[in-house]
Amino acid sequence: MTDEAKALTKRTAVSALVVLLVLMVFRALVPWVLVALIGWWVWKAVSK
Repeated sequence: MTDEAKALTKRTAVSALVVLLVLMVFRALVPWVLVALIGWWVWKAVSK
């Protein structure tokens, strides 16, 4: 493999790991965001 091919492979692997990490964090936070949104809607409805 050339140095350029090695660098490209390394960048691709790092990018894939970062994307997977972001997806895992996002997936873990989605339920909390939904709970917060529902809570905000309930708070707005009750405070009127």
